[in-house]
Amino acid sequence: MKLNFLLVALVLTVLLASVGAQTPLRVAAAADLEPVLPSILDQFQRETGIHSEATYEASAALTAQIQNGAPFDIFLSADLGYPQKLITAGFAQGLGEGTAGTPITYARGTLVLWTRKDSHFPAPSMEMLRRPEVTRIAIANPDRAPYGRAAVAALKKIGVYDAIKPRLVTAENIAQAAQFVDSGNADAGFISLTSASTPRLVADGRYFVVPADLYPPIEQGAVLLTRTERRVEAKKLLVFLMSTPVQQEMRKFGLTPSRNVPDAP
Repeated sequence: MKLNFLLVALVLTVLLASVGAQTPLRVAAAADLEPVLPSILDQFQRETGIHSEATYEASAALTAQIQNGAPFDIFLSADLGYPQKLITAGFAQGLGEGTAGTPITYARGTLVLWTRKDSHFPAPSMEMLRRPEVTRIAIANPDRAPYGRAAVAALKKIGVYDAIKPRLVTAENIAQAAQFVDSGNADAGFISLTSASTPRLVADGRYFVVPADLYPPIEQGAVLLTRTERRVEAKKLLVFLMSTPVQQEMRKFGLTPSRNVPDAP
């Protein structure tokens, strides 16, 4: 009887360990990372054996989910403000230089204005927005998405925000803003360079890089969530994101590396 009990206990231990090993690392990722992150996570799994799954939404929406107990291990935000908010509230910790109170800056985003190639509009530019026939301009929700805030800042900087505000079509996040304009539901759209660099949008449209001096830097921050039970694996992923090959990969997809790295060979 005792032997049977020990065998059952051993089997249960093995099964529980197997289930734990199969549980993916859960990544809350800003919507602008959707074209970039899948290949990086695949490479991470090939090198470490650690499987990761990402949920892509606006940084504000992910922050709210984390505060409400969503079971994520890592948060990759499109700005530094939301991860810093989570650190301050005790939901996350940073792994920055010498302190756990600062998010890791893993990349910098670039804002672009995108239009379809088959539209009757001229090449995209900030000046094009003044044309009255441009009646619908997609933008990520500036209250929830860092790229939306950057777009509003750029429009205000050139003095056209009040004039074109009635023509703005608000999307939940930067990925949805790209969908609006690619589907023809908007004439032009402020999107991320990561979205504009995807094969589909390269084929369908053209873009104008919004001058960087028109909006605050879109510095993207990462934090480790305090409730994670996969701390070791999560730290490995953060270190992997900061490695030179991955930083070079991010550059290919329109993200500026967070530190000086050589161009990929």
